[in-house]
Amino acid sequence: MSTNASAIDANERARLGGRVGIVGIAANVLLFLLKFLVGSAFGSLAICADAFNNLSDAGSSAVSYVSFRIAAKPADRDHPFGHARMEYIASMIVSFLILLVAFELGSDAVKSIFSPGNSARFSILTVLVICFSILVKLGLAAYNLRVGKRIGSDVMRATATDCLSDCISSAAVLISALILRFTGVDIDAYVGLAVAILILIAGIRILLDTKNSLLGEAPVKELVDDIKKIVSGYPAVIGMHDMVVHSYGPGHTFATFHAEVDGRVSIYDSHDVIDEIEKHISRDLAIACTIHMDPLVTDDALTERLRTSVAALAKGIDPSLYIHDFRLVAGPTHSNLLFDVEAPFELKLNDGEIVRRLSEMISALDATYYAVITVDRV
Repeated sequence: MSTNASAIDANERARLGGRVGIVGIAANVLLFLLKFLVGSAFGSLAICADAFNNLSDAGSSAVSYVSFRIAAKPADRDHPFGHARMEYIASMIVSFLILLVAFELGSDAVKSIFSPGNSARFSILTVLVICFSILVKLGLAAYNLRVGKRIGSDVMRATATDCLSDCISSAAVLISALILRFTGVDIDAYVGLAVAILILIAGIRILLDTKNSLLGEAPVKELVDDIKKIVSGYPAVIGMHDMVVHSYGPGHTFATFHAEVDGRVSIYDSHDVIDEIEKHISRDLAIACTIHMDPLVTDDALTERLRTSVAALAKGIDPSLYIHDFRLVAGPTHSNLLFDVEAPFELKLNDGEIVRRLSEMISALDATYYAVITVDRV
């Protein structure tokens, strides 16, 4: 199994993240100085806009550097799950900085379009600085992607995305300079506006990605498949359901789910298997796992027949419906059928409609059957 990014030691994450942050600060400050001097010297709004974009990137790298230091702090009484979510907050701060720069640059470009001043002047130095900037940004993007993938960092992935958008912005500025050189047409202000729009799009994309991490999002399919693969290696587990994965930042992932076991087996033996699975998941996936054990009745013919029938009824409503935790509580006048129904969020039927239709179908099987149904959205 490949190394899980979340298994990287917190101190190692801080060391690698800090190194990337320092490189980003140094590179972007250098690019800012070069572009600002050249842009001011030759009257290019587009180059100056690109320069201030690099300055905001330097600020973003500084935020990233600080966030890795804070995220590496161990858990304490006020933060029992650690400080790793600070990286998500840092990503959001980075996105706000990018959006602010995009707004300011866009405003300057619009003013220049409607109130043009001095025209930009072509210089071979301008071309060299822009080409140098593109190469540096490509290198920073590759560096952030490589380290970000290794340590599972949203901040670095956001920075890499921003670097690639910077390459596009710089390429647009380069095209503007070449058009000025060979046609004499000055589109500098328009290119400055285009650069601002590209920066705006990158900022919005990073903000939306970070918002999902902070609000809580569904676990990636690969992680769910890895957990299921481990559980399937233990024959004592008949099935599993109600999986929930919580992330409190890289290296701080928690999972819970229900594991179905044969109710006839000794509770001590089943508990031993559950313990082994929890240790296995922790060892291989670096996830703190808590498993609830659900004993199933496997030797009652009526319960098994009803479970199979109700499962078929649910599939008849929609193939995506799945039942679990099925129990039969028989009484002298009626019998209660208690079970949960898993329904995907995408299913248009609301919970009440699912319960109503299933209850009617079960009553049609036998009027003395009462359904007690809980709907779980997955």
